[in-house]
Amino acid sequence: MRERILLFIILSLLGVFLFIFQNYVNTVVGFLILCGCMVTYGLYSIAATKYQKRKLKRHPQVINENYKPYVSIMIPAHNEEEVISNTVENILQLDYPSFEIIVIDDRSSDNTANVINELANKYEKVVAYIRDKDVFPGKSAVLNDALKIAKGEAILVFDADATVEPDFLKKLIPNLEPADVGAVQARKIIRNKDDNFLTKCQNNEYTMDTHLQAGRDAVKGAVELRGNGELIKREAIEDIGGWNNYTITDDLDMSTRLHIKGWDVRFCPEACVYEEGIMYIFPLFRQRRRWLEGTIRRYLEYSGEAITSKKMSLRAQLDMTIYIAQFIMPLWFMMEVAFRIIKLLTDKVDPYSLHNVLWSSLIISAAVGLGFFMLIRYSLRRYDNLPRLKALIEAFTTTIYFFILWFPMELFICGKILFCKKDMKWGKTAHGLVKEEKQRIIDEINSRLQVLQSKLQEVLK
Repeated sequence: MRERILLFIILSLLGVFLFIFQNYVNTVVGFLILCGCMVTYGLYSIAATKYQKRKLKRHPQVINENYKPYVSIMIPAHNEEEVISNTVENILQLDYPSFEIIVIDDRSSDNTANVINELANKYEKVVAYIRDKDVFPGKSAVLNDALKIAKGEAILVFDADATVEPDFLKKLIPNLEPADVGAVQARKIIRNKDDNFLTKCQNNEYTMDTHLQAGRDAVKGAVELRGNGELIKREAIEDIGGWNNYTITDDLDMSTRLHIKGWDVRFCPEACVYEEGIMYIFPLFRQRRRWLEGTIRRYLEYSGEAITSKKMSLRAQLDMTIYIAQFIMPLWFMMEVAFRIIKLLTDKVDPYSLHNVLWSSLIISAAVGLGFFMLIRYSLRRYDNLPRLKALIEAFTTTIYFFILWFPMELFICGKILFCKKDMKWGKTAHGLVKEEKQRIIDEINSRLQVLQSKLQEVLK
């Protein structure tokens, strides 16, 4: 109820602001000021990232070779028989002296539990944890249960489809050593990015997120965990009371609570974790819906604690405030255009006012689109080293992807929070779809060939 009331107040204030300004002031100016603030902060984070890079070049980070905490690697798995063996066998190749792998079967209805038990019998470092069918559902609950048997001083969480290079932990671990650091997030990359338009856009989205996370790290802001490839000190987990069982985005929820408690979260772009991109629009929509709903609910739930926290750094508080504007800006954009259309339909319109309405909407659309376009292009050039022309094309198509996927979804999620009862539907990301789809296509081709063969035989008769 608290989240619903707070969101209603925010939307009401934004609506009143736009209504007043549209009648007495040009709201395009206000919107462009908001965009300008975000661009200014973006340029500041770019400058900070470059300064950090030059500083590390002059004074390389001193690696404490004696800091090698025992790491418990947790891999939750729900109906993951297609991918879990490959993931575990890949992670077993890590070039690190002391770790265990706890693979957790979370009430699977397929053969996942048997596969996990076979892996545990085959490999000494693998521990199988099979949850009962009637236990509390969700990834947070899975991780809390596994923490009870984990031996590690640090907990590394992977998704069931993750793959990494052998030196992954060697790159990640040194970032966790400082006393104030509670967690480190690795860079995420889509493994099958070249499969289709959606997987390409998802990888570009992840590359943009890499740029944003690196910038937040450089300014000592509120870096966020991403669920896959997150390394967390056990001390920090215990300090915040473990994972929140009543959230649909365990990683974002934990990130915010760590910052509120005064823990720093770092980002390590050198350590990469590869995962499977979603090839189809409806599973992608379900995943992004969960991410966006969890993000908005997290901000609504912890806003008071974040503002009043005496342990949270001022930089993290300011950074989090700036990033909340990411979600205000699309709402502002859509409400601005909607109000102008309503005004256009209800007022007596002359050509001049129609001209104003169209130009205002075009200016707003252009500002939002250009901002996303420049951000994505810069990210692709810097982190994926794409040629200029290819980066331009990829940035353009991904900007369209953002407008189509994210903007309408934000309206949907706001409506859900306002008018629907909160639920804990996980909206699980299906893994192994690449293999399944290839098999489906083969089966469909074979089926059609059989039909054609039957028709040909009838004709020949």
